[in-house]
Formats: sequence, C-alpha cells, structure tokens
Amino acid sequence: MASEAHNQLGTYLRDRRARLDPAAFGFGGGRRRTPGLRREEVASRANISPTWYTWLEQGRGGAPSADVLDRIAKGLMLTEPEREHLYMLGLGRPPEARYQPVDGISPRLQRVLDGMVLSPAIIKTAMWDVVGWNRAAAALLTDYSKLPREGRNILRLMFGSDRVRSRNEDWDSVARFVVGAFRADVARAGANNSATANKLVAELSRLSPEFEALWQDNDVVAHGEGVKRIHHPDAGLLAMEFSSFAVEGRPELGMIVYNPATPADAERLRSLLNVHED
Repeated sequence: MASEAHNQLGTYLRDRRARLDPAAFGFGGGRRRTPGLRREEVASRANISPTWYTWLEQGRGGAPSADVLDRIAKGLMLTEPEREHLYMLGLGRPPEARYQPVDGISPRLQRVLDGMVLSPAIIKTAMWDVVGWNRAAAALLTDYSKLPREGRNILRLMFGSDRVRSRNEDWDSVARFVVGAFRADVARAGANNSATANKLVAELSRLSPEFEALWQDNDVVAHGEGVKRIHHPDAGLLAMEFSSFAVEGRPELGMIVYNPATPADAERLRSLLNVHED
C-alpha cells in the first residue's frame, strides 16, 4: 500500500467525499463514524467496483483510466478545476479539452473590460464569437450590440462584411492570421471535430472562396501579440498593438486587448472616444 505522503490521489478522494452530504444524494441516515459519503456510495454513484474504488484510495491497483476518473469526478460532483486536479494526481496530465458553448460573460469580467477606458478589448470564444466588449472596442472595431448574436463572429465579419474588410489594412495577411489562430483555438478547446466547428467551417467555405483556400492550407498560428492597422472613418489610420490573454477558470474564453502603438495613435483614439486627458 502506498504511504500517505505519496498517495495524494487517495488523500484527495477521501477529502472530496468527506465534504458531501449523504442525505443530499438519497443515502440513508443513521449514525456514521465519519462525515460524508462512504466508499461504496461513491463507487455506486461512479458506477465502478467498490473494491476498485477502495484500491484507488489506498494507492493500489495502478493508474486509473481517464474513463474511471471521469466517472469518479461526476460521482463526487467535482468542479472543472477539481476534475483537472484529479487528472493531474491520477494520470499526471490534464484531461482532454471538452468544448462547451458560451452565451456570455460574468458581470465581474464585464467590469474588467469596462475599466480599460482607452484600451479596446473583447472576450471571444474558441469559435471566435465575441461575447464581451467594452465601449472602446465598440467605437474602434465593431459595435457588437447592434449585431444579432450569430453576427458577432469575427470570422463571419472578416469574410462576409465589406465594411470590416475595408477597415483592415493588408486584409490578406490579417485573414490568413485569423484563420490559422482559429484553427489552433478550436483544437486547443477540443472542438476541432465538433458539430459546431464543422458547421461554421462549412458555412464560411460556402460564403468565401478565400476562407476555403486558407482553411485548406492547414496553417496554424499562435494568437499571441502583434500590431493591427485599422482604417477608421472618423479617426483615420490607427496602429494598435494587441495582446491575447487566457481567462482564468474559463479555458474556452480568450481576451484580446488593443493599445495604441504610438502617442499619435493614442491621441487619435482619445479624440474618437471623446476622453480628455487629466
């Protein structure tokens, strides 16, 4: 049997089941020597052998399979970060990504966007649907509030909107970059073979021969950072540095923040937003 110090998986499992209320899961009451669910109750909820589950807690029987860990995570009602930690303890790696569609962002995350008054910023999904933006992004990039939900997709705008095409200097390079970054994002999110991704790719291929050709090239790029040059009808040409960030606890979301590349660009953006420097 593994020692307590080395059986971190068993320690974690015991701790998680001790936090669960048996009555909430329909298990009979009576006097219990220890709090939480019994081993056989967790095994029942996870649809695995009670003996096998006991061995896992005791550090016996070798490494569990991903399927067993998923069953246990469901049985213990683990959150996604807790499930990931379970995988790290049991298999030494995180679980494979599972894409989940996103409808919006939390009020707290929206306040983060709103706090960046002079930095246009958006939150996008792995499908490149824009689900959050601030006032500066609406003024410089696109006022997403005026678009239907399905129209708030960066790829649909890049390849289906003449207005967006005309605003991007060197559209060909930008389009190639966007398609390569999109390919990387859907793979990272575990959505590259999902019905949602396949439907979007098919739609864009019908909409734009240019997208279809770029998709067939199979280029993959990291979004990272760079410079985007935007022709704005009121502010003129602005060079904007962009940086990409992961959203902690929301692996399906990414944040892109733009900042003026030069003092002159900053002044033009400030004028566009009608924000006066103190």
